[in-house]
Amino acid sequence: MPGQTKCPECGSSAVEEDTHYSQNHMVCTECGFLLTEGLLTTTRSEETFLQAVKYTKSTAEDKTPCRNKVQGVKRVRDLCQILRVRPVVEDTATELYVRAYDHRDFLHVTLEKKEALVGCCIHTSCRQHNWPLTMGTLCSLLHVESTLFSSVYLQLVKELQLDVPTLSLQDLVKTHCNGFILFQNSGLIPPRFQEDKDKVVARAVQLVELASETWLVTGRHPVPIITAAAYLAWQSLLPGHRLKCSLGRFCKLAGITLPPPTSQRLKELTSVLIRLASQLPWLRGQQVDAKTVVKYTSDILRHRTLLLSQTLDCIWAESTSAQTDPREGCVSEAGENSSQPQDQLSQAPETGSSRKRTAPVFLPPCLTQTKRRNFSLELERSCSNQTTGEEEISDSEIEQYLRTPEEVATFQAARAIL
Repeated sequence: MPGQTKCPECGSSAVEEDTHYSQNHMVCTECGFLLTEGLLTTTRSEETFLQAVKYTKSTAEDKTPCRNKVQGVKRVRDLCQILRVRPVVEDTATELYVRAYDHRDFLHVTLEKKEALVGCCIHTSCRQHNWPLTMGTLCSLLHVESTLFSSVYLQLVKELQLDVPTLSLQDLVKTHCNGFILFQNSGLIPPRFQEDKDKVVARAVQLVELASETWLVTGRHPVPIITAAAYLAWQSLLPGHRLKCSLGRFCKLAGITLPPPTSQRLKELTSVLIRLASQLPWLRGQQVDAKTVVKYTSDILRHRTLLLSQTLDCIWAESTSAQTDPREGCVSEAGENSSQPQDQLSQAPETGSSRKRTAPVFLPPCLTQTKRRNFSLELERSCSNQTTGEEEISDSEIEQYLRTPEEVATFQAARAIL
């Protein structure tokens, strides 16, 4: 009301209401200062009655996501449809992607990293719902480098504090073998190469368990070991027609790429089978090699616990007998200490010509492989090759640096004086 409020600018009491666009304002008639301003809008619910709404209110409640976020959500759902996961896995992956996309650590990153984020959310959702899926499968579908995928996955789990259960190796074997075209009824595969998937998976799981018991899985990527185990399992089910099929051809028939370490894992797993096959009573006296051991894979896997125990006992007996002196009937100093591990006992110094050093078995590859770089020797060699300035210089080397006749004459005169 006029006269009840003073203007803070001029101090005048001539203040009156001014109706402007159906809104009431308190305006000073002397200087025109606006004391109070009526709300141009109130709430969004009044918009239905053709009333104006504040711009911030209208967009805050009904804000549309950006184009990249919409494409990312669609990408998540499309991949889930391709992988044929359960609807709950798809919903969890979508929700997780929305959370991660708005996170400050994933907001301003490259499109390649956001593409990897799609696969990481699907991989995390599959793990949480016990749906076996490998990172290699998602990397091949998204065309993303495995190093980038793993870094984004670790960052996602850390920043969002996710609880991701570990996946067993047996589930990985089943998942990896499910993608083999070789186990599907296709007219492109010869009949002698087709095999029941359940039989191959069951035997491949046993081979992977054997590899785990003999330290071949420790610190290794699982896909090459699983591929080698599936190849041996497939061969052992019908060895008469499949022994001549190489590992590369098997991967082509299965429709997968051959990981580079698979050949090495196949050799390691085959050597374990050969060592265990030597303990079978009906194979003693027979020559078992990498090609013929596949025929006895079922027998080895059936009695693998007993064969592992017998192999370890045999190696331990050989190691102990190698340290006993037959002339004195006593044990050498290296074998007196019973607290020494088996690998130290097997590498005791030889004292007789009849003794042989027994290599340790069933140890991690980092301990059994001898071809390792000796950094101390390389450091000594590099230090020995360094120039100290005290080396002698030959006359032929000095003459290479002389260019003018004056320098030659000076050098000859100095040489004559010396």
